[in-house]
Order: sequence, then C-alpha cells, then structure tokens
Amino acid sequence: MNPRNIAEMRGGSRAGHPVYNSKGVGRHLIVDLYGCDPHILSDEKPLIRILTEAANHSGATIVGRYAEKFDKGGGVSAIVVIKESHISLHTWPELGYASLDIFTCGDSVDPWKAYEYIIRKIRPFKVGAFEVIRGQNVLIDLSLSLHTEAEEQRGG
Repeated sequence: MNPRNIAEMRGGSRAGHPVYNSKGVGRHLIVDLYGCDPHILSDEKPLIRILTEAANHSGATIVGRYAEKFDKGGGVSAIVVIKESHISLHTWPELGYASLDIFTCGDSVDPWKAYEYIIRKIRPFKVGAFEVIRGQNVLIDLSLSLHTEAEEQRGG
C-alpha cells in the first residue's frame, strides 16, 4: 500500500489537523480494518510491537502495554497505554477484521501518524475511519453549570 492510498483512507473532517481551537480534550480515531491477513491478526507479539511503534511515531509517551490472545477464533486484544490516553486493537482473524481505537489528549501527539503506521504494517484491503473530538464542549458545559449553580444559590 502506498502513502497516497493511506491518505485516501483517512476519514473525518479534521484528519491530520491539530486539535487547536476545538474546545475538546482529545482526538479519538475509530477505525475498522477489513480484509486483513488472518496470520497477522492472530499473533499478539507482532501486534503489540506494531502498536508500540505506532505510539512512538505519533510522539506519544508509553506507560504500559498488554496483549491477550483468545482460544476461540484466535483473536487478539492489545492495548498500549500512553500518557496521552491509549491505542487499542481487537482482532477477529476468522473474519479478517480488526477494530482500532486511537485516543490522544492534548496537541503534542498526532493520532493520524499512529494510524498511518498501523495501516502500513497490517495492510488491510479496506479501511473505514473517522475522528471524534472528545469533550468538545466540556469547558462551555462546566461554565454553564457553575453559572447555574451560582444563580440557584442567589435564589434566582
């Protein structure tokens, strides 16, 4: 897969852009990978290595890793916990399918760099991806909540 195809697989209106001025606490990529090699999806050691390297490529700070292979179907759940949140992958080798979450807080980490690295390594036939700005109105909601409580205390 060449980089042009990876760029075409990006979804969401903020793909590849920092979270500045979004009033959010983080960026969350939700990704479906279809047509993956079942051998790749069933081996937890390379998968945790791929997620670890993806975290490094994105500029994240790794604080922990865990992977578990399951007997029925041979699927794997793997997570790399990063100071900025997490990167997780859940696989169904018998379906050639994997679900990927990349959640990063702040503006020092680019989740799309982690995404591109993982896509290059797993090489799915098809990808569906979109980005959610998490906690987008958290500061506005907090301000409104505090304002309302203050009014109630004044009897108004």
